[in-house]
Amino acid sequence: MAENKTRETGEGFEAFLETVADPARRADARALGALMARVTAEAPVMWGRIVGFGRCHYRYESGREGDWMLVGFAVRAKELVLYLGLGAGGFEDLFGRLGKHKTGKGCLYLKTLADADPDMLEALVGRAYAESRERHPS
Repeated sequence: MAENKTRETGEGFEAFLETVADPARRADARALGALMARVTAEAPVMWGRIVGFGRCHYRYESGREGDWMLVGFAVRAKELVLYLGLGAGGFEDLFGRLGKHKTGKGCLYLKTLADADPDMLEALVGRAYAESRERHPS
């Protein structure tokens, strides 16, 4: 059984921010980190190059299992990737009012934080976090 390659690193969030070369991306990461910390009441934890909030243990029917964040984000060269576990659905009401974005299997993609309505983004993160906690109780 393959192990999850993405694990908690122990690196600090502020140290991570210093590695983000683009000042605008760094500012977006700082703001997104503050938003997620406020909404989740969790401290940011680095999972490789992903900033995570909360923690859960998962186990698939296939037997694969591991630990993962409840919500998180990564700063990529061209976009911000928010890991929100969107695969379960039920977020369409917020997407329509969020602003310019794309979605993937479980992620939300924003070119910049300014592309998203801050209230809708906060509501989306809050709902995703609550639903993730419900699916993966401690």
